[in-house]
Amino acid sequence: MSRLVRKNFDSPEETRPFDGDTGRLDLVNLDGGPVGRAIFQPGWQWSEHVAPIAGTDSCQAPHMGYCVSGHLAVVMDDGEKQEYGPGDFMIVPPGHDAWTVGDEPCVMIDWQGVADYAKR
Repeated sequence: MSRLVRKNFDSPEETRPFDGDTGRLDLVNLDGGPVGRAIFQPGWQWSEHVAPIAGTDSCQAPHMGYCVSGHLAVVMDDGEKQEYGPGDFMIVPPGHDAWTVGDEPCVMIDWQGVADYAKR
């Protein structure tokens, strides 16, 4: 039997703030796993604002997501770099740093790697 589900990021089931008031991760839980909306404020950088929470030198979460607005730069531990902007789909394996590019917040929807992301 089918079951319709409706969730909304404006009333998330959990919110995880980043250090320094630089953004947050809003989570909704679905049968297939959590989906996150990350809001990265200008000046946000993973190595500065999430690494203290994660306790690792680089982000070890894999990400599969979609950029709604703003721009995000990602650099892998091996030096490969990519920038994502509105309308871009991203796949980012573990072992990276990331930061907001420009002066507007970056909003990403992520459906992989958010279960423990920035979890205290």
